[in-house]
Amino acid sequence: MKQVMNYDPQQLIAPNTMLFVRKSDEVNWKELNKIKHLLIVCDATEKLQNRAATSITIIYVRNILQAYFAFCTYYRNLFDLPVVAITGTCGKTTTKEILKHILSTDMNVQTSVSSKNEPRQSLPYLLGIDDNTKAAVFELGLGNTGNISYQCQVYQPTIGVITNIGVHHLDGCKNLEGYIKAKSEILDGIRAGGTLIINSDDENTKKIPLSTYPNKVFTFGIKNKADIYATAVQFAAKGMKFQVHINHKTYQAYIPGYGEHQVYNVLAVLAVIHELGLSVQKAILRLRTFEQMERHLQFSEGVGGSTIIDDTWTNNPTSLEAALKVLDSIGKGKKRYLVLGDIKRLGQFEKKYHMDLGSLVATYPIHTLITIGSKAEYIAKQAIEDGTTANVYMYKDTQGVYELLKQQLDRKSLLLIKGPMSSRAMIQFAEQLKRKES
Repeated sequence: MKQVMNYDPQQLIAPNTMLFVRKSDEVNWKELNKIKHLLIVCDATEKLQNRAATSITIIYVRNILQAYFAFCTYYRNLFDLPVVAITGTCGKTTTKEILKHILSTDMNVQTSVSSKNEPRQSLPYLLGIDDNTKAAVFELGLGNTGNISYQCQVYQPTIGVITNIGVHHLDGCKNLEGYIKAKSEILDGIRAGGTLIINSDDENTKKIPLSTYPNKVFTFGIKNKADIYATAVQFAAKGMKFQVHINHKTYQAYIPGYGEHQVYNVLAVLAVIHELGLSVQKAILRLRTFEQMERHLQFSEGVGGSTIIDDTWTNNPTSLEAALKVLDSIGKGKKRYLVLGDIKRLGQFEKKYHMDLGSLVATYPIHTLITIGSKAEYIAKQAIEDGTTANVYMYKDTQGVYELLKQQLDRKSLLLIKGPMSSRAMIQFAEQLKRKES
């Protein structure tokens, strides 16, 4: 079989496909009859009785979900290789890409694509493993409770990584405690004898129930005791310099891309490298050639000769705090502009967390704060209430913002823009700022 998939009437089905059809699926038999060499796995006899005469091969099962995971387990067990599953509120895509960059030098690695980490992508990613694959690295997305459990049932990872746990997806997990519990699902998903890698400095990660976890735990950090840790962290030319300590050895390291959070990403990667039995020293050397991802605190020259920091890849409280630290560290002697869009998926707590961020912003020496969107207004209003010295502007959308900034931005200006990944308007606005128009 070339493909295995769940039924989706909007998706083209190729020849040589095994298709899992659920009771709730409305099947278009006319279209399916056109597919050559199609095998259907189904648990609804009445659905099969209504089909037209066809040459489609059909396997009837009592429980479609059990059959689905039985196939996943069968396929996964065909390959004896390390499988790394990475989750976390921030940094999981970058951590995955850094790890892929290092491993791909010497071996064929199957990975998830960009930040396309939805559970429905899991089986196609798993099927990308073949006899030439030596390792796999997958990113685990979390939108709702049960998502990570589902993905782990498909991937059956030998190593699990939690980069950090902040505040996100509270609409699907009800509250922060529910979100932490949903992230903790990875503990049951790691294969027996595997390893869980966690951030020893992250307060919410400390709340996951490790007392019942039977496998190995390996920690990374900067501030607290850890199995692998960094010291002498400092900003350097276009990146971060630091020392890595592991097994009583010290290494000098550098990673392109600004921010302490980038050092944490590297430590998580090196922890995986260590657990795979590979050379940490070689991995550190390869870090230098990693290309920073687009829209991840990406620096560009922009309007009026200003410096634009495009961080529109994602927007949540944890990533904003990290971005503010970068702005503060490199912004000395600059006029600092901050453009913030709405933070989504905070459920009933969206006002609270936007206001908390307003209080945080007020502690930084910002020249101009611009918020875009009705939710982001809470950031601006709270910053004003907390005594920010910034000039504050509130917009419903991006219309008119460029005209305001075009009059002010110059070579002494440093502008950070953050917005939700789903906002094409914010992404396009960031691109407009980077066109170097004067």
